[in-house]
Amino acid sequence: MMTDNEIIYLDNNATTQLDPAVIEEMLPFLTKYYGNPSSGYGFAAMARKAINLARERLAALLGCEPTEIVFTSGGTESNNAVINSVLQLEPRGKNVITSAVEHSAVLRPCQDLAKRGCLVSFLNVDSHGDLDLGELEAAIRPETTFVSIMWANNETGVVFPIEKIAEICREKRVLFHTDAVQATGKIPMSLRDTPINFLSLSAHKFHGPKGVGALYVNRQTRFSPLVAGGGQENERRGGTENVASIVGLGKAAEVALKYLREDKCNIRSMRDRFEKSVLGAVNGTSVNGAGATRLPNTSSVSFEGIESSAALLLLDREGICCSAGSACRTGSQEASHVLRAMNPSEDGARRSLRFSLGRFTTDAEIDCAIEVVPKVIEKLRQSVGRTPVAAAL
Repeated sequence: MMTDNEIIYLDNNATTQLDPAVIEEMLPFLTKYYGNPSSGYGFAAMARKAINLARERLAALLGCEPTEIVFTSGGTESNNAVINSVLQLEPRGKNVITSAVEHSAVLRPCQDLAKRGCLVSFLNVDSHGDLDLGELEAAIRPETTFVSIMWANNETGVVFPIEKIAEICREKRVLFHTDAVQATGKIPMSLRDTPINFLSLSAHKFHGPKGVGALYVNRQTRFSPLVAGGGQENERRGGTENVASIVGLGKAAEVALKYLREDKCNIRSMRDRFEKSVLGAVNGTSVNGAGATRLPNTSSVSFEGIESSAALLLLDREGICCSAGSACRTGSQEASHVLRAMNPSEDGARRSLRFSLGRFTTDAEIDCAIEVVPKVIEKLRQSVGRTPVAAAL
């Protein structure tokens, strides 16, 4: 059992704990080496050298060239930069294709495009959260400008077949972007072997600092900056670089690659044990996306007979941090658009909780969650006088 003052953090898809190694590497650039990397003297060269090292470390994690990395303020900026660039540089048409389950950092810019007269196709997913690649291929037309499909869903953890999607886009001669904010650092990548034109990521999703991310731009793909300025980032993103955070991103990438190569994490086994225990202890429970390939750390669970907002409050009192979906939706009265897309006729979007593990999640924390979650669900059901049928499993 955890102590009274200890929290059990199971919301790593919202953000992650900074790795101590990342903090240690960042500190000198918050204190001692504060030079502007664009200055010409030796003191500034320390910052410039550190940025170059971070670029190399991130490129190693992604399997690409360092020159293809553009540092940004995070995934949202990276996503918007891609959409802005493509529409400026691709004059052949105004059709954009994306999925109905994208993060708001892609959905909202695409919705804005639709309001301005651009034809935007939002591809549906099935009950498992999977895309129909045949539907995607049929949706691509001569006037299609580009396709943007996330690598892994932030709410359900469902992983899309990005390599196949990228190949379809290449065959159709259409640019392809993937929002890989949730996938980066969790699954192996080799961008030099995959025809992806753009990829977005954010450091704080893999134990790096908040407020920094990156955009991969394939060296053969044209790019127009969203932020114009002094020519930083090889003239692809203006503004003085956030040196300490970029250093932290680079270190986080190095550590993530080490864990991926050595397969040192037992996150998947902890996630599977949690799901098996909860499904066995609580009737009327199912895992959203269970029939699809998922990230090893993510579990989106639907509980019949509850409201997720009420469950979150009770779990918070027990020291368990989880979510009802995307952290960007917290406080919204709208049900998850991802879960509604998967099951339009059901109310699972309002009775689901997302538990997402991280590198620092322990077996003891999972043991405690296995004990507490069923009790909370039962308490909620009793309060509304409903008992779901066991057949719902």
